[in-house]
Order: sequence, then structure tokens, then C-alpha cells
Amino acid sequence: MTIPFFDGHNDTLLRLLDDARPDKVDLFTRGMAEAHIDLPRAREAGMAGGFFAMFPPPLKSSLDKVAASPATSGGELPPQLDIAEAQRSTNAMAAILFRLERAGALLVCRSEAELRAAIAAGKLAAIYHHEGAEAIDTDLNALEVLYAAGFRSLGVTWSRANAFGTGVPFKHGADPDIGPGLSDAGKELVRACDRLGVMIDLSHLNAAGFRDVAAISSKPLVATHSNVHAICASTRNLVDWQLAAIRESGGVVGLNYATGFLRPDGKMEPDLELDLMVRHVEALLEALGEDGVALGSDFDGATMPTPIKDVTGVPKLLQALLDKGFGDELVRKIALENWLSLVGRTMG
Repeated sequence: MTIPFFDGHNDTLLRLLDDARPDKVDLFTRGMAEAHIDLPRAREAGMAGGFFAMFPPPLKSSLDKVAASPATSGGELPPQLDIAEAQRSTNAMAAILFRLERAGALLVCRSEAELRAAIAAGKLAAIYHHEGAEAIDTDLNALEVLYAAGFRSLGVTWSRANAFGTGVPFKHGADPDIGPGLSDAGKELVRACDRLGVMIDLSHLNAAGFRDVAAISSKPLVATHSNVHAICASTRNLVDWQLAAIRESGGVVGLNYATGFLRPDGKMEPDLELDLMVRHVEALLEALGEDGVALGSDFDGATMPTPIKDVTGVPKLLQALLDKGFGDELVRKIALENWLSLVGRTMG
């Protein structure tokens, strides 16, 4: 029997935006072989829904040029992105999301109740998420408009700085304690998100910013797509004190399938076994408990392990967890229920 699952992070909207073919709805609904997620394969795999990210990509840059911090090897984070450019690309991705909804391909959900209703109706349930706050002005006027449109989840930063905080570089053999904490505008952004019911995602945020969010927010701490630093020493992964803070808050971490955040050597190469992914899940369970572990693939935004490949590989991971003796109830919590419960405690 297929176990339904909810995905904590994908970049499929950016993949659709970047595709030169004009009919994005047709691409998603009929199938897009070069992508990790499309509607036919999502249904085949048992994907119940996920956080659909809007990530404004860096200009004249690529992930392999994201440098380390000056404190570790003399590099710098990518330059900040202009708000006008961020809004242009973010609005374009949001438009694709809502066109998909009008076409009946998915439903944009704003609460746990809406998620459960969509899933019960057999619809792909989508949460509108921003990966980086570059499209939001420091007066937070855009936040109000976005919220009215259905926006419910925000990563304060991607792996660069913005007006609200500082992200971490993609660096192996280092920890996330890089750079300053949230700006005054960033702290007010967190307070405003708490008031509205917009979930704050700590993936990509540096250690000082993480501490600031933990001190300000009354909501569970969440990292939608991060792994265990003790296994893979990437700045993108969570160290022990961060995992402890997430557990204390009743929060959740979504397992990231990106190979560079799974492999102990940090290489972004696809040749790894499912056992390594299971090892990260075991460590997350030990640190967070059974209510704190979920899935956060990073589909369409990263190199996937060969056994996974795309969304149709997720059942293989879930079967590997069953084979490890986790038990059906626990695997179903990791696959679906922990995200749904978390949404209820952060968004309503």
C-alpha cells in the first residue's frame, strides 16, 4: 500500500519558470521528464502535497560560485538581490502556482484544515512559501498583500544576506555560526509573521539569526530542508544546540535529500545508498523525537541520490524506514502527519 507523504520543500515553480516552453500548466499536468516533480509522477508516488517555494535566483551567479565566509576561507556570500528583481521573479512563480490551482492541478492551502480537506479530496495540497525575504519591503507592506494572497511560509534568507538577515554559504567542514544576526527589520518581520500565522523556516539562516528567531518567536522552530551536521558537516545542516532548540519548541525538521547535505564528504554527487538517508533520519529522531521529523526533499533544486532520482523514489525511502523496523505508525508520521500537525500549530 502506498504511504501518502507531504514534502517540506521543492523548487518546482522555479523549474517551471526557467523552462522556455510557454504553457507551464501543461508542462506540470502532462509531465515534465527533466523535472523531479510533475502531477502524474506525484500521484503515482503518493505525494499528498508540499511547500512550493518561490526562490528568486541569484543574478549572474550559480550555486557552484557561492563562496565560503571570510572567517573560513576568504570568500563572500553572493551579493544581495534588488527588491524589484526579487518581486519580478517571485510574482512570476506565484502566478504559475495560481494558474495551476485554477486548472485543478493543486489547491493552495492556508491552514491544517484546508490541507486535510484537500488531501481527503485527492487534490495535491500546496503551501505558498518564499525561500528568502527579498521580495518583502522593510515596511512590511508586501507581507500584508502576500498574506491575503495565501502566502503562509517564509524562509528569512536563502544562502545570502538581505535586509532582514544573513544566510549561510554552501561550505563543507564548517558550521552555521557565520555572520551577524537579524536586523531590526528582520526582528520585526518575525514578530509580524507570528501575528499573522506565517511559518518561519530556519533552513539557510545562519546561527545568529537562528538564535534571534528562537528568542522572538512564540511558534515552533522549523527547518523545512536540513540535515544533521554531526553526519555531514555542512553549514546548511543543524548542529546539536539547534536541534535541541527545535525539540524544546515542539518544532520539525524535514530531511533534505540533496546529496551534498547527506554525504559525510559533502560532495554533490548522486552515488549514495538509502542507508545514509536512514542514518540521518535515525539521528533526527534521537534529537527531536517522533513528532519532530518529516521530509523536505529539495526536489528541483538539488542533486538527488541515485536511488531516489525524483518524486517516484520517495516510496523507496519510506520502505527503507519500514525495513529498518521503524513501524508503520512512525513512518506515516514522518511522511505526512508531522507536517500537518506543525501547520496547525504555526498557521492555524
